Amino acid sequence: MSEISINTTQNVNIFFNVASIGARLGAYLIDLVMKIFYIIFIQWAFISNMGLGNLNLDTWSEMSIYIIFYLPVTFYSIVQESLMEGQTIGKKVCSIKVVKIDGYQASFTDYLTRWVFRLVDVTGSLCVAGAISMIASPRHQRLGDIAAGTAVISLKNDINISHTILENISTDYQPTYSQVIRFSDNDMRIIKETFLTARKNNDYETLRKLVKKIEEICEIKSSGSETNFIQTVIKDYNFYTGE
Repeated sequence: MSEISINTTQNVNIFFNVASIGARLGAYLIDLVMKIFYIIFIQWAFISNMGLGNLNLDTWSEMSIYIIFYLPVTFYSIVQESLMEGQTIGKKVCSIKVVKIDGYQASFTDYLTRWVFRLVDVTGSLCVAGAISMIASPRHQRLGDIAAGTAVISLKNDINISHTILENISTDYQPTYSQVIRFSDNDMRIIKETFLTARKNNDYETLRKLVKKIEEICEIKSSGSETNFIQTVIKDYNFYTGE
C-alpha cells in the first residue's frame, strides 16, 4: 500500500497509508445517499407540499427556485471539505481525508480544483475517468487530485510511538548519558529505526556497529548489553530534549 510522509518540525517522518479505492468508493456512495435524501426531502417538503408547480411562475423564475434549492447538492463536496478539513460526511464515516501530497492540510484552492475536475472524473464520465485514474495512480489519485497536488489518506493507521523518536519514560526517570544532546532529532530517528530493525532481525553485527558509533560521537563507554545501552541512549535523549 502506498504511503504519504509528513515531516514534522522535529524532523520525524510519520507515514500515512493512501486510502484504498474501496474506501473512497464507500465514501462516495454514502455522500451520494445523503444527496439523494436531500433531494427527496426538498421534493416532498417544498415542491410537492407547497405546490411550486401551481404558482404559475414563468420558466426562468421556476428554474431559479430549483437552482437555489439544489445548490447544497452542487457544492456538497467543496463546502464540506473546506469546513471539515478535507472530509465530507462519507469520508468521515470511512475514516479518510484529503491532504496535500506532502501530508499537510489542503487549502480551499485545492478543494476547488478537485471540485471542478469532478466534472471530468465523476459527472462527465460517469465515474469512469476517475476510476481509471485511481487504478493507474500509485497514490490512487483521480485527475482532480493530480491537478490539485492532493491525495486521500486513510486515518486508520497503525501509527504508534515506535514510529517516532519518542519514548515512554517515567516522571522519575534518571538519565545516564547527558552527552546524547549532541545528536539531532534526525540523528536519533535514524538510531532508533536502525536499532528496531536490527533487533527485529537479530542483526547483532549492526547493533555492535551502532553502539560503537554512538560511543565515538558522544565520547562515552557503553555498559551492559548493546540493546540496553541503545535503549538508554534513546530514553536519555527524550529526557533532555523533552524538558
